[in-house]
Amino acid sequence: MLSPALMPRIDHVNIVVGDLERSIRFYSELLGLRRGFEVALEGEWVETVTGLRGARARCVFLEGDDGSARIELLQYLSPAGEALPAASAPNTRGLRHVAFTVRDLDALVARLHAAGVELVSEPVVVPFAVSTMGRKRLCYFLDPDGTLLEAAAYG
Repeated sequence: MLSPALMPRIDHVNIVVGDLERSIRFYSELLGLRRGFEVALEGEWVETVTGLRGARARCVFLEGDDGSARIELLQYLSPAGEALPAASAPNTRGLRHVAFTVRDLDALVARLHAAGVELVSEPVVVPFAVSTMGRKRLCYFLDPDGTLLEAAAYG
């Protein structure tokens, strides 16, 4: 058994975006995350950690009111990456979606519709218990870069 000092906890989830300001608006205005730490990433350390020669990026952290969910939005200025449509499909291997718990799923869905965000489906009820928090309702939707997101409510 690992000692408590070695037990991992999720620090943040990184999402690479094509237009940082557009994504900040999406995550803050529609999902209610607040803008936090911002920094330009450049130099030998970021080239080393990413394995990308000449790596330069803009970075903004967004977080919920309780600070438990931190999203790191990163826009690479160089080298430019590419969008891969298959990465938006729920069955593509690798990290597939980021899930947010919301108090009022129907209100969020209405906000998403009003903003022109296409949902993969309207909310569905999971037919089995997934936690001690009660029944779960959820839906999937895409951010402006095609990143698959989940909104879920329990009750």
